[in-house]
Amino acid sequence: MMSKTKLELTWIGKNERKKLEPRILLEDPSKSYHASQKVSDNDIFDNKLIFGDNLLALKALEQDYAGQVKCIYIDPPYNTGNAFEHYDDAVEHSIWLSLMRDRLVILRNLLRNDGFICCHIDDSEGHYLKVLMDEVFGRSNYLSTMYVQVRYSDKTLKQDMSFHKQIEQVHVYRKEWDAKPNLNIKEKSFDKFKFYINEKGPGREVTLGGKRVVIFNKGDYEIVKGEGSENGLKEIWATGSILDGNSSGRFFRDYFDGRVAEDGLGVLYKVYGIGDDKFDYRYFTGPQRAGATKGKYFQGVPLKQLENDDLVQTTPIENFYDLAGSFGNCRHEGGVDFRSGKKPEKLIEIILKHFSNRGDLVLDSFGGSGSTGAVAHKMGRRWIMVELGEHCHTHIIPRLQKVINGEDQGGISKSVDWKGGGGFRYYKLAPTLIVKDKFGLEVINKEYNPEMLAEAVCKLEGFTYAPSEVAWWDHGYSTETDHIYVTTQSLSVDKLEALSEEVGSDRTLLVMCGAFRCEVGRFANLTLKKLPKAILDKCQFGQDDYSLNVTNLTDDVSADDDAAQD
Repeated sequence: MMSKTKLELTWIGKNERKKLEPRILLEDPSKSYHASQKVSDNDIFDNKLIFGDNLLALKALEQDYAGQVKCIYIDPPYNTGNAFEHYDDAVEHSIWLSLMRDRLVILRNLLRNDGFICCHIDDSEGHYLKVLMDEVFGRSNYLSTMYVQVRYSDKTLKQDMSFHKQIEQVHVYRKEWDAKPNLNIKEKSFDKFKFYINEKGPGREVTLGGKRVVIFNKGDYEIVKGEGSENGLKEIWATGSILDGNSSGRFFRDYFDGRVAEDGLGVLYKVYGIGDDKFDYRYFTGPQRAGATKGKYFQGVPLKQLENDDLVQTTPIENFYDLAGSFGNCRHEGGVDFRSGKKPEKLIEIILKHFSNRGDLVLDSFGGSGSTGAVAHKMGRRWIMVELGEHCHTHIIPRLQKVINGEDQGGISKSVDWKGGGGFRYYKLAPTLIVKDKFGLEVINKEYNPEMLAEAVCKLEGFTYAPSEVAWWDHGYSTETDHIYVTTQSLSVDKLEALSEEVGSDRTLLVMCGAFRCEVGRFANLTLKKLPKAILDKCQFGQDDYSLNVTNLTDDVSADDDAAQD
């Protein structure tokens, strides 16, 4: 009997999980930006641009935004080897996979149940990423890989390359099985219903599959091609998946396949009692020449299309896009020149069109030059972007300011009739909460004021930070009756007795303080914990960089490698 082992990708250090510090976000109003006036009733102002390490930023967002993001588009570093020249191949891939896995786990938590993630990659890590995403999101939630032509065949990167990379990939996953993408909408028309059949004789009648069938020999009928109309017929080849996919295909497969020996070539069959159109019959043609096996059937306009003027017809989402022209011309989109991996607005528009709707929240944790935020803004989506590089200030902020002012008329602006409006708030990650003093002792970071400390401790303890305007001790809650108080003070018995009395018997309070002078369980409605001791094991304090550049991760690599050798 086969053992039911999990199919998974393994790599050095896979089981090492970092306990990330859930930092708080600090707004810098001088870098936030809003339109000077309202442009429309649909203006969106609560967008977020976050400057900082994207793994820490995702952790900072996790508690407040879990289950709220409809569409994630990320374009992570492709791991082409440039950053990994000092490491062997196994370690190189292991670092990249670990860092991607850590991000993907949080990204999945941020997605709504009906949400989607689209991850842009090339073939250097694309296949590893596919297997990794199967693990994180579930193989059954893989929807498709979109293949994107990013350069023309004659546009070589380097003359000494053996292979010319024209195609990149976007892996698409849903969060849960019932997430439905927006299919292509086809305008209602009768253009394809342009065939009309004239019967020139009575034909001969037989019964096949319990249905009345009239057979017209070649010359006893005429197929005329004209203008499409609600009385016309659409021509469909009875072949491939059609033979199993609908009643007409199955009827052809079961009763007409092989009848050429009996009926001859070029005959027309009129089958009564089949189909979903206005006619009570459907026409089929047999093979037209010797040796052929294929035939066609002719379908009228479906009744539901005729009866419902508002019915929307859809077609599947394509999985190949030739955007070589857009990639070639996007260098200056948004008024910012960004040579390294800039993605055209056209590509982001395609993704947001299929995997989000107006008002939905979109996230890009590898902000780059800001293309995702710019397109989301123009398409009426709310957005969050994260970027650590200095181009957050030199590229993203100026670009978004132009979008908000209505000055950016490049990219998709004209196709969506963009006029400007809305705004965003700029945040940076707070510094680490715990630092070491000159004696090597772990203490609260002096950069934290009381409000910042209360918010940070709430986040660490899983409480919602919501300072009460009435109760001075109430900094947040986990339930309606369970609250938290954060202070660096040393609380005496008298202070604690007064606090216990104010809290009352119908509520409980977690007290996080510098010290307290009584037994831990003295007050039934108070849980007493000392700072910083109570939070030291919550996470890894003091690390500010989890970037995908391994030159910053030398110590981690050594540790993982050593662990693997033990």
